Amino acid sequence: MGYELKQLAEHIGAKLVGDGNVVINSVASIENAGVGDISFVSSGKYKSSLKSTSASAVIVIQEELANAVVPALVVSNPRAAYARIVSMLYPEYCPQAGIHPSACIDPSAKIAKTACIGANAVIEANAEIADDVRIDSGCVIGRNSRIGKSSHLYPNVTVYYGCSIGEYCILHSSAVVGSDGFGFEFDQNEWLKIPQVGGVIIGSRVEIGACSVVDRGALNDTVIGEGVKLDNHVQIAHNVQVGAHTVMSRGVGVAGSAKIGKNCMIGGMAGIRDNIEITDNVIITAMTIVSKSLKKSGSYSSTTPIDDTKSWRKNSVRFRQLDDMAKRIRQLEKQIEDKG
Repeated sequence: MGYELKQLAEHIGAKLVGDGNVVINSVASIENAGVGDISFVSSGKYKSSLKSTSASAVIVIQEELANAVVPALVVSNPRAAYARIVSMLYPEYCPQAGIHPSACIDPSAKIAKTACIGANAVIEANAEIADDVRIDSGCVIGRNSRIGKSSHLYPNVTVYYGCSIGEYCILHSSAVVGSDGFGFEFDQNEWLKIPQVGGVIIGSRVEIGACSVVDRGALNDTVIGEGVKLDNHVQIAHNVQVGAHTVMSRGVGVAGSAKIGKNCMIGGMAGIRDNIEITDNVIITAMTIVSKSLKKSGSYSSTTPIDDTKSWRKNSVRFRQLDDMAKRIRQLEKQIEDKG
């Protein structure tokens, strides 16, 4: 479906420069865009492409407007504007509400009339499915669990018993919510399983990537705050608390009872140990091991013991100099011995 550029400008609150009657049908990269496409530039790397693009329109910041040779939408954050326009041009497919004949629904489950339940889905006793929820084929919703308004569970998502998922959430294929936390106690030559009796509470507008896992609490609930985004293959252990609008990249592992603040950014393959606290507005770079609480906002790095990023970068340079430094020290020691 196409939109006139002036409609897009009004929708995202952008300043329109040029012909507002241009029709936009799709998006494309600045180098490959053609007639009917809109593109954006958010970094200097593509600045030169603005002067040669064949796009019908571009999204730019005010400082780059002079380089645009086609109609433009001027905004402070081109990537965010692009995201909103993509949502307009490529609306998500919405199947007709209803329950597929092959779905298995317990009579005590409460399912809104506007919900869509796919083939072979299973909805257990006393589960609640709110308005406009979409549960795709093969999903399992455990007893006493609740799925909030307009949430979408892609195929083969499993939500165990007693879990709550907020409104407008997205759970990608093979995500698991509410599996047992890793709780065992060694006694008399065997590991005793500790029953995990807590639940999982997930706030609104949370997105959980494919094959990611959020374990249920051992006693208290595991809590994922509003607007949290988890990439694929993320592991959230029992009793973890993740503050609102925190994001985690692929492969992050968070151990039990860790508390992570709001607006944090955690890079791929980072590991966070159990029972520590990370304050708000912390950046943890990829593959960093967090072994102690972080009480001060800022950026932290290292696969060695964690340090603030500025010191870590300085030390990482020194690591590469250690061999030469050791050779010079041996030479100095030999000179001292010869003089002695």
